[in-house]
Amino acid sequence: MSEAGAGAGPPVAVVGRGAGFFTAVRLVAGRELGACFDGKIAYVSTIAFVVLANSIFMNEFFLTGTIDMAGYFELMPLLLPFFLPAVTMRLWAEERKTRTLELLMTLPVRPAATVLGKFIAALGLYALFLLGSTPIVAMLFSLGEPDPGLILAGYLGLAFLGTFLLALGTFLSSLVADQIVAFVAAAVLGSAFVLLGNDSVVAVLDGLFPTRGLGTWMLEHVSVRPHFDAFVRGVVPLSGVTWLLGGSAVFLWLTATTLKRHRD
Repeated sequence: MSEAGAGAGPPVAVVGRGAGFFTAVRLVAGRELGACFDGKIAYVSTIAFVVLANSIFMNEFFLTGTIDMAGYFELMPLLLPFFLPAVTMRLWAEERKTRTLELLMTLPVRPAATVLGKFIAALGLYALFLLGSTPIVAMLFSLGEPDPGLILAGYLGLAFLGTFLLALGTFLSSLVADQIVAFVAAAVLGSAFVLLGNDSVVAVLDGLFPTRGLGTWMLEHVSVRPHFDAFVRGVVPLSGVTWLLGGSAVFLWLTATTLKRHRD
């Protein structure tokens, strides 16, 4: 992984030659994606999680015989907090470790452009992961008549949830110089955002703090589950879209702010 990270830094110097904001974003995203594939990170992590997710779903499918993807979509919030940190952990932590972050910060490029470019590269890897589930869709339509609206809404939910978790991982990666620390921090916090919407966790927290209803408050205001679960039911809630995209924007802004302070 360090091999890929080291290769992603210096080539960004090309951006410093009077490039505009969106040109800088495009160049950074392209270099980051190229570095991931050169280092085999994309192949290993994407294939491993595609096989894992599809295998778990297929096992449940053969047990229940239900012609829908609800089981797949309900599984993803449990897996993504561990898959996506593997994508984001090297984005900035490796730059700090190899000291190429100092080089990036000396270039006449706005930190926001570099952050957005790296984030788009991470989204590209996540898109590959989602594409790996398309054989499931083809299988379901060949066997019966699943509701395409439910499937589309579920994928939209995965897109927004993945965006949020990737933004969280990007921010945490910008704070440390160790990829493992970045991975663990993103996995723990990402899992917390998911598990705080679990009925058992809500019940325990409400039991510990009965007068304040802490579990219910966390469910309604902190957890991503209520927003994502609405998509799985076939609803595209404006509040859910706003919450997930707004949270993503906050984490990306915090990343850019962290890097700006590093440069200053």
